[in-house]
Amino acid sequence: MASRTTDRRAKIEAAAPRSRGGANKIVVATVVAVLAIAAIVAGVIIADQNKKSDLAKGGSSLPAGASAMGVGLVANTSAPANVPTVDLWADLQCPACKQFEDAFGNQINEMAQNNEIKLVVHVLSFLDKNLGNDSSNRSANAAFCAADQDAFLTYFRGVYAIQPEQEGTGYTDAQLRQVAEASGINGNGLDTWQKCYDAREHNQYVESVQTQSAKDGINSTPTIKIDGKPLQLQGLTPQSLTDQVKAATR
Repeated sequence: MASRTTDRRAKIEAAAPRSRGGANKIVVATVVAVLAIAAIVAGVIIADQNKKSDLAKGGSSLPAGASAMGVGLVANTSAPANVPTVDLWADLQCPACKQFEDAFGNQINEMAQNNEIKLVVHVLSFLDKNLGNDSSNRSANAAFCAADQDAFLTYFRGVYAIQPEQEGTGYTDAQLRQVAEASGINGNGLDTWQKCYDAREHNQYVESVQTQSAKDGINSTPTIKIDGKPLQLQGLTPQSLTDQVKAATR
């Protein structure tokens, strides 16, 4: 009997896992995997926090033509009170916005220059998140620095003129400076533009416009409103645009 008991105990001991003072391999592997996942999650959180921190950087000054954080920039501040207000929401990386610019940019620009409308431009930057770059934010900053040099519309339209065919390619800093030069910003004005751009003097304004537009339900670009009424883009022609502006004239 004692022999049988001894044999049974020996078999049980032989079948039991032997740690020999070390950790169980399965437990170790599990812990390593958990730590690896935790490191990845922590990295994502830190990256997101760093991005938010980067967006908060830069100056809080308002560009010429903007009256407060979150509101659009008035492209023609000399417009009289009795003309319709045309609000345009656009992202400078947006291909559909470029198509709208190509089709109606000259017409809208002419109406603004003739003070037939009050043109308010809301430059958005949401495509940075979708495309994984920062070209919308940088080009918006560049455009607002151009506004300080009384060249906002020229610059705004100039960026669309160089928009890459491949969405997401974005703009280099050198290209954005070239647009400034092509917009007639030169000499001391170009130096001032460059300092403004490098310091992102209007970055908090850029972010505030994006935040406010999202709160206002603007979820696609381009979005155009005439005196607060959305403009239907499907089937829009230069003549129908003119007719709708005239109909809204007070």
